[in-house]
Amino acid sequence: MMHRPQRNWGCRLHETDLFGIRTIVLENELIRVSFLTGKGTDLVEFNYKPRDMDFSWLAPGGIRNPLAMHSTSPDPLATFLDVYPGGWQEVFPNAGAPSQWAGATYGQHGEVSALPWDVEILEDIDDQVAVRFSVRGIKIPCSIAKVVRLRSGRAAIEFDEQLTNDSPVPVDAMWGHHITFGKPFLMPGARIQLPDGVTAQPHEAAVEGNARRVATSDAFRWPIGVNPDGIDEDFSLVPETGTASELFYLSGFPNDLGRYEITRPDSELGIRVEWDASVLPYLWYWQEFGATRGYPWYGRNFNIGLEPNSSYPTSGLPDAVANGSALRLSPGETRSLRLTATVTGES
Repeated sequence: MMHRPQRNWGCRLHETDLFGIRTIVLENELIRVSFLTGKGTDLVEFNYKPRDMDFSWLAPGGIRNPLAMHSTSPDPLATFLDVYPGGWQEVFPNAGAPSQWAGATYGQHGEVSALPWDVEILEDIDDQVAVRFSVRGIKIPCSIAKVVRLRSGRAAIEFDEQLTNDSPVPVDAMWGHHITFGKPFLMPGARIQLPDGVTAQPHEAAVEGNARRVATSDAFRWPIGVNPDGIDEDFSLVPETGTASELFYLSGFPNDLGRYEITRPDSELGIRVEWDASVLPYLWYWQEFGATRGYPWYGRNFNIGLEPNSSYPTSGLPDAVANGSALRLSPGETRSLRLTATVTGES
């Protein structure tokens, strides 16, 4: 990156590294966000400065440089999980479990979260900063370019993305954002707000072999479902530590406007994520509250994922193709996506 004029006020950016991973930090008066450009552009810091509150959950293993270590027993799951820092990943072209499609084998959550991305500074003034991140797939002939922008006085990140099939043949894929929240922001009693009319489809089987929070895998209208005791339960409330793990696929966002908000019970502080649900019509709701006793969590987690995605289920691309939810990109086709994440309640 070329040397640029420096500021310690307004919007600014700088390049650094975290544990040897190339990192771009963007900040303004209210928030500071850090992207691991050397590893998938993972967003590992989303700090709201007035409260020193980080919305980006840090996984138990923390940030690990995949170039400085290797899995002690490599497999398609470990390639993702053994260097998973938590936070927020771009997911493509496979989402969920390792799978095989069109002759390629994909690990957990595809390949772009494991690749280094190119960086181009588009705007660097005190009113706003904008960076263009881009990557080209190795196993799939597609490229992603995303512009991330911060504006002065706004506690919000703006994403503008383009996904392009660079080949002369159609390709199938899953595309999404793996967004997770945990401590210190997330706590029991926090509320997840979704638009009226959203439907929750539980995953077909228990997560990690654990007990379930729902009586059956039948779909229900968010947020009230039936728990294993046959009692109505409000799934918009984050439960206590030790509650069973669960996974829902949420869909039916009115007017293709994807939106959710999480608010703490002890204040009005929260976060709102909005996106184009015509491109990513599903919202995966991953719930891990410490019930998984084996690899990789060992009872250490209290976190959720609320993850916009083009497709479902978490068993990977072949099942998404089979149920018709996978993206099919024609030769040379480009899909565009807008997504924003905004701190609410105080800013």
